[in-house]
Amino acid sequence: MAAISQDARPTLDPGTFINTMRAAWTYKRIAEAGGWPSLPDRTIMKPGDKGPLVPVLRQRLIAEGDLSRDHASGTTFDTTLTSAVKQFQARHGLPESGAVRARTLEALNVSAETRHRQLTASAQRLASSTFSFGGRYVVVNIPSAAVETVEEGQVVRRYVAVVGKADRPSPTVETRVTAVNLNPTWTVPVSLIKKDIIPHVRKDPDYLQKMKIRILDAKGQEVDPKAIDWSTQNAVNYTLRQDPGAINSLGQIRIDMPNKHAVYMHDTPKKQLFTQDIRFHSSGCVRVADVGDFAEWLLRGTNGPSGAWTKASLDTAIVSTARQDIRLDKPVPVAWVYLTGYATADGAVHFRNDVYGLDTPRSEPVPEAVAIDVPATSSIKPKRL
Repeated sequence: MAAISQDARPTLDPGTFINTMRAAWTYKRIAEAGGWPSLPDRTIMKPGDKGPLVPVLRQRLIAEGDLSRDHASGTTFDTTLTSAVKQFQARHGLPESGAVRARTLEALNVSAETRHRQLTASAQRLASSTFSFGGRYVVVNIPSAAVETVEEGQVVRRYVAVVGKADRPSPTVETRVTAVNLNPTWTVPVSLIKKDIIPHVRKDPDYLQKMKIRILDAKGQEVDPKAIDWSTQNAVNYTLRQDPGAINSLGQIRIDMPNKHAVYMHDTPKKQLFTQDIRFHSSGCVRVADVGDFAEWLLRGTNGPSGAWTKASLDTAIVSTARQDIRLDKPVPVAWVYLTGYATADGAVHFRNDVYGLDTPRSEPVPEAVAIDVPATSSIKPKRL
């Protein structure tokens, strides 16, 4: 499993918008004062190293408060500097190694102007939010590729996730989790029939049989794949449905959260993707590692046939292979957000890569932090996924 932050502070809470705006103003002042020093390309530094670049690293970390000014001098990469690097890495969602290598160097060399832009753009995307937090809620920060379960203002657990590719982005969503589906079938969206299924069948006529995908006509009757002309786009006129099972694209658990984009969270048979540090591979939906534990948390307070649902009882129900939809007695609010920069109540400022390129509009400059552009998230195009 990929390393993921264990910070108990949620990415999104009722104060995130204001805290992020304040951070944007702070970073604007840093940028106007000249920003911070950068390190040469291909720099590698680790605890115990000595040399002229160590003071440069110290000044870089002091600029954002990861290192106290009391430790500005010294040419040795000591334990204090190691702790400061780890804090910087934690704020950027990086493995907390304490050493400066490629990904940490890349983050260190992002300019203060860019960081200001990220904070401003992220705050703008939150400006129109009407999210109802409640005592328990779920947050997916898309650039972090992570899912957070939040209870009484603290992250109970943060799950490794896989989110949408840059060309098939996950949308921002505010809704509620209403049900947990066990052993789900998967109805292939029209967009994926065009982009994925038809090309696969053209290469391998037995592809649908191998993937246990059935073709159904308008009356729900099964159609022989050989009856369709795969050199055309005619397959989009049918329903393609994958049977439940280990190879089902949704895995064995689907988290139902009604929304206009028709996206949701789910298990996956491709669990090797959860080991990667860069996890932007889906067609818009969010795949969740350890989804059984996630489902158990969502179902707290909802009783099953033998009392409260547990991970063990969910596993037993899944082994039966029967499709089962478990409605939550109390739906849980869920927000999918796109925050490349955000600040928590204690003043810590966090950054993630702008994987979808939303922070810089193609034709317009980013407005100042005081200007709020309500429809900023409309640049994520709705898709049926």
